[in-house]
Amino acid sequence: MSANSRLTIAAHALTWIGLYQRRGHEVATSEQIATSVNTNPVVIRRLLAKLSKAGLADSRRGAGAGWMLARDLAAITLLDVYQAIEPGPVFALHRATPNPECVVGHGIGPAMTAVYDDVEAALHRELAKTTLEDVLRDVLKAA
Repeated sequence: MSANSRLTIAAHALTWIGLYQRRGHEVATSEQIATSVNTNPVVIRRLLAKLSKAGLADSRRGAGAGWMLARDLAAITLLDVYQAIEPGPVFALHRATPNPECVVGHGIGPAMTAVYDDVEAALHRELAKTTLEDVLRDVLKAA
């Protein structure tokens, strides 16, 4: 099972757009962003469409088409980005109901749900602490 990189790619794209705009550019193309992320522009467009729907990015069509931030980097948390691209829970229970006649099958759902709820709450708390402005600051420090 491979790790999910959508949050990282979405944070990368939005942070890149924010820096690009600070350097005097109005909009960024998905091709430009994809070059920084080292992925296909289609991947970027799909993620940015979700981010746009969540009010984090805007697009311009026609001449001078491209993407821009809908909010300042300081007003976008990693939780905002996460919720825009990963709307469901982190973990799920069985697809099919386990055997209720089995002691483990009967009790596994409530036991795991309690753990998963705590993990989800901790994840949300941690992601809410970091803005994309924080990410950009740390990126520029490392440069």
